[in-house]
Amino acid sequence: MQMHECLENWLDWLAHEKRASPNTVQAYRNDVASALGFLGEHLGQEPDLNAFAALRTADFRAWLAHDASRSEMQPGTPDGRARSRARRVSALRSFTRYLNSIHGVSASALSQLSAPKTRKRLPRPLARDVARTAPVEMAALAEHPLCAARDEALFTLLYGAGLRIGEALSLNVRDHDRAAQNGLRVVGKGGKERLVPLLPHVAKALAAWRVHHPCPIPEAPLFVGLRGKRLQPAVARRVMQLWREQGGLDASATPHSLRHSFATHLLEGGADLRAIQELLGHASLSTTQNYTLADENHLLAVWQAHPRARK
Repeated sequence: MQMHECLENWLDWLAHEKRASPNTVQAYRNDVASALGFLGEHLGQEPDLNAFAALRTADFRAWLAHDASRSEMQPGTPDGRARSRARRVSALRSFTRYLNSIHGVSASALSQLSAPKTRKRLPRPLARDVARTAPVEMAALAEHPLCAARDEALFTLLYGAGLRIGEALSLNVRDHDRAAQNGLRVVGKGGKERLVPLLPHVAKALAAWRVHHPCPIPEAPLFVGLRGKRLQPAVARRVMQLWREQGGLDASATPHSLRHSFATHLLEGGADLRAIQELLGHASLSTTQNYTLADENHLLAVWQAHPRARK
């Protein structure tokens, strides 16, 4: 079997069995196809399963060196380019694990390839007062009452419930209708579901938006544009971009920074890390622990708990 057939089978498995998002599937397609394209030229022909299994570490290093030289000509920071290369190595390793489980093909040489070193990125939340007033301020920039109510509800939800922008925009009216019973049902990465409680302030903003909703039938999107279509993430990002530019804020003030703010401010208030993990829908606690590294006050409080820190 040729590698391009294996690639398509893997991508189909990711989409339907692992329920990976279309963006993830497309990114993996690009990354692995690029690697296979180089290896085909490197070997003089497209490798089949046996040829792929016989590849040496030197072959994979040649691919990574080629990728590095090509990325140097691309815009961005050195760390950003290193992250892209590390992502491509990760994608190829994931593909190889699939080949091993389905076809018994093990490219052991790939495991000896070191991924590029990258700097650890810490969450960059908004200040408490900025995050609290952001939804109202963004709503004030809207030129239409419908957009104003929608934007205030959307960004209040992002900060008040810690949702990803994609999670919020994938909600339907029926999801909000059911939220009054046992919380908002959210479908996160990998199709993983979680229930998120709605604070009274969040519930009030959503109720105000529902008054303006042009077609509040159960199967309709909860957040829509002026034409009644599901709101696209790019529109929400433009709203926040306009707000941060007028307020002189850093470019890190994005819809996702409201999710960071939700987690950070809960941690500062003494919330349990496991509870924050459940609310965010993180599969691993290590991802949630990044917020403890970004919160200097939390680290200082932990240090002060040591017996030798007491006078």
